[in-house]
Amino acid sequence: MDWHRREILLGGLTGLAFTNWASASTPAGPALLADDVLRGPYLDLTTPRGNMLALARMSGNLDLSQQKLGWYNGYVSGVRPGEPLRDLFGFAGFGMSRLLPHESGTGYRKVLREVGIYYDLKSLEPLEEYLNPYTDETVRVVPVANDPFNTTIQEYFPPPPSYGGLNKTAPPPKVPLILPWKRQGDYITLERHIHLFYRNALQPDKWPRESAGEMARVSEFFTYFFKASDFQDSKRTSVGFHGTWSRVTPWLPWMLMGQADGHCQYMTYQGSGQNIEDVLPRKVLDFIERKYPLYLNAPTEWVDPSLSSIERYSLEQQPAPVK
Repeated sequence: MDWHRREILLGGLTGLAFTNWASASTPAGPALLADDVLRGPYLDLTTPRGNMLALARMSGNLDLSQQKLGWYNGYVSGVRPGEPLRDLFGFAGFGMSRLLPHESGTGYRKVLREVGIYYDLKSLEPLEEYLNPYTDETVRVVPVANDPFNTTIQEYFPPPPSYGGLNKTAPPPKVPLILPWKRQGDYITLERHIHLFYRNALQPDKWPRESAGEMARVSEFFTYFFKASDFQDSKRTSVGFHGTWSRVTPWLPWMLMGQADGHCQYMTYQGSGQNIEDVLPRKVLDFIERKYPLYLNAPTEWVDPSLSSIERYSLEQQPAPVK
């Protein structure tokens, strides 16, 4: 959902898109799985296979002829030392995903494309230019448009993304896929934190106005709420969710803040299963239908590489002239 990503959402990040479970910092402890209600007649969420099927149903659809939409909508705020946060603009969009059978015979490949639009908080109009209040400069807004951002869903955590070879984290040993599910009344909940630190595709020597520094440091925080009864309904090939997605990230490249102190803070709602017109501004949807019609449908095949928005920015944009 996203300037240095993970995959933004599960339905999409969300939901883009929203997710790099292997790099998440919140391990699944045995106490989280002690409740017998997580061991249902259809899914046993204490087993890798149960977790694989749950993740596939929440991020896609076991009916491989179907695609799934995951959406997000919220605020982007500016954070600077010595002053209160400032709400800068809205951010709304969605990811369209599809499951494909994994060639190993176990699990799935999830293929996804996602689009996110920055919009004015008062008029809800999509932003193509923005008067940066920190610099008093009008800048050109660059939306998020990632095609593809793919991942695998199997009984083990996938390796962290390489981001075009920039993230050189050594592949971890195979860890069984057990996620930190909790039961809260009629809902099953899931929370994940992802903390990334890797070489920035926008190096300051080439991108002095866009780059926040040599390394990219990003954290993302996801919460998901599911109806417990839906998880154990074997007739449901896909399970809807609602929750939140937040993100701490350097200044967006197109804001032309360089290495100025501070950062951006995203805070959004996310979900799947709802009518998209009920949760996203109509003006944003019109803008996507007009300028990004490809993103209304999920891919139908796996294509490499999967890049986040910052890598795409480095390939598709040009450095702004130095003042």
